[in-house]
Amino acid sequence: MNRALYLRRKTSNYVFLTLSVGAALFGLVWLSFILYALIVNGFDGLSLKLFTEMTPAPGSDGGLLNAIAGSLAMSIIAVLVGTPIGILAGTYLAEYGRYGRLAGTIRFINDILLSAPSILIGLFVYVVLVLNVPTSPFQIACTAVLGDNCPMGHFSGWAGAVALTVIVIPVVVRTTENMLLLVPSSLREAAAALGAPRSRVIRLVTWRAARAGIMTGVLLAIARISGETAPLLFTALGNQFWSSNLNAPVASLPQVIFNFANSAYTDWHKLAWAGALLITFAVLTLSILARVLESRGNS
Repeated sequence: MNRALYLRRKTSNYVFLTLSVGAALFGLVWLSFILYALIVNGFDGLSLKLFTEMTPAPGSDGGLLNAIAGSLAMSIIAVLVGTPIGILAGTYLAEYGRYGRLAGTIRFINDILLSAPSILIGLFVYVVLVLNVPTSPFQIACTAVLGDNCPMGHFSGWAGAVALTVIVIPVVVRTTENMLLLVPSSLREAAAALGAPRSRVIRLVTWRAARAGIMTGVLLAIARISGETAPLLFTALGNQFWSSNLNAPVASLPQVIFNFANSAYTDWHKLAWAGALLITFAVLTLSILARVLESRGNS
């Protein structure tokens, strides 16, 4: 054995291992500072009022009920709409058009959406749905079908849900495609040998085999949209009062945190810290659940 070569390789491995561990610890230190600040400043704001009362005026007691409800409503709509679209698109990329030119184009567009800043998505939805452009084909079609109930031409919860849907879709598409590609081809071939059509093979074999991974992608998409502020500022706008009408401005937790944190009122700052703590622990819980599902799927 060439001892000099062995020592050089061992030294290189030790250096890169040290740098990698140092980088990981550097990120964990700042994450610990953030979590510490959220817990210290946000824990005092946690109370029953936070979940039962509306956002207050300066100097008054209140909570974040309307903001929590608005965020839940828009997020649920985004997930219900974006998940089927993302799963079907990811299935096409993995099962039908894996090597086709159209699939390559779809992957390219999906990667752009996946890495695009959320504020750009909010601006796009703002131009398409919120701006009152009577000559827009979207506005004409919507008015013709829904009349005065058309959610276009003004801020609304529907516009916020559309913006969040655009964020959900590329995450689910990428995760679904990757998980389906991990399914062994032998499972597909065995099902096809029994005479099952491709659609049945996908539904009963590949989707079931990749179920944990696909659910992980959905949970990650929910975690992604939980703290999005910019798209909602351009679409849902916000509402200080309770509103179950999604065709009107609707409050959301990230938007309320943004507004309260920029205010000069101590009581609003307290609610902003409490709301930030809620979002952080919700995202942390979803991330842990996604890891658990992923580990069970791999086992």
